[in-house]
Amino acid sequence: MVSLRSAGPLSAGGALGMHVAGAESNVAVGVARLGHSVTWAGVLGADPHGEFILRQLRAEGIGVCHRIDTARATGVMFLEQRTADVARAFYYRAGSAGSTLSREDLDRALTAGARILHLTGITAALSPDAQKAVEYAAERAAAEGMEVSLDVNYRGKLWSREQARAVLMPLVRHASIVIASDDELDLVAGEPAPAAGAGGAGTTAPGLAGREEAMAAELLGRGVREVVVKRGAAGATAHTAGGRWDEPAVTVTSIDTVGAGDAFTAGYLSALLDGEDVAGRLQRGALAGAFAVSTAGDWEGLPVRAELALLGTTPSGTTQR
Repeated sequence: MVSLRSAGPLSAGGALGMHVAGAESNVAVGVARLGHSVTWAGVLGADPHGEFILRQLRAEGIGVCHRIDTARATGVMFLEQRTADVARAFYYRAGSAGSTLSREDLDRALTAGARILHLTGITAALSPDAQKAVEYAAERAAAEGMEVSLDVNYRGKLWSREQARAVLMPLVRHASIVIASDDELDLVAGEPAPAAGAGGAGTTAPGLAGREEAMAAELLGRGVREVVVKRGAAGATAHTAGGRWDEPAVTVTSIDTVGAGDAFTAGYLSALLDGEDVAGRLQRGALAGAFAVSTAGDWEGLPVRAELALLGTTPSGTTQR
C-alpha cells in the first residue's frame, strides 16, 4: 500500500508526502540493502499508487512477483503525526487489490528457491482469501525446507485480538522463527497456567518475565526454533532451546518510530542469512532498528551493509568529512 503522511493533524489539512508502506515492504527493503536477494509478492491496483510502489521496490533492487487487479484500487494508509510522541494510522484497505491475494499469486513467488519466507499477521487480516494464501504459503514453504519467519504485527484497526489469535496460533506450527512485540506474544502462545498460591488458598499470576518464558517455552515445544521478542527502546530478546539472549537497544535520538520493528526484523533475518549466531542476529537487528527510529520514514533511512558501523561506535552529532 501507499502511506500518505502528514506532519501534523490531518483535520487541519496541509501537505501530504507519499511513501511505500507495509511491514513486508519495509523488511524487503531492509534485507535488500544489506546485500541479499529479495522478492516481494503481492497484488496492486492498476493505478498511480501501484505504479509508484513497483517503481520504488525495483529501485531498491527488489524482485517483484505481482498481479495487477484492474477492478480494485491499491490500498492506502494515512499517517498523521498528531503530537511529537503520538502518530496515528488510518487504513483504507478493505476491498483493496492487496486483499485479493491468493495461493496462485504466491505459487509463482515460491518457485524462486528462497531460503526464508517472511510473513506477517497483517496480510492474514486483510481478507479470508489473503488469510488462506498466507496459510498455504507457510505450509508449502515449511514442507519444502524453507525457514518460515512469522512476525505477529498485530493491527487492532484490522481485526480483534480474538480473531488474530484464532488465525495465528495454528499458523505457528509452520514457523521456525516467531517474532512479536512483548504485548503480542499471547496471540500465538497459550496463556501460562497461574501458579498456585501459598497454602493452596488462591492463585497468583506469574510475573511478566515468567509469563514470557512460559509462552516462549510453549512455542519452542511446538516446533518453533527461535522466539524473538521486540521491546522497542528496551531492546530485544531471543529464546531458543539453547537458552535466552538479550540485546539492548542502540542509544540514538529518536525521530520517527514507524517501521522500527520491521527494521529490526530485516537486520535479524539478514544476519541469519549471513550465518551469524543468535547474538549476532540480535545485534544487527538492534542496529537496523536504531537507523529506523533516528531517520524519517518507514524504511528510507535503513542502512546498507557498509553503514552498519555508523551507529554504536560514532559519537553523537558527528559529521563525517
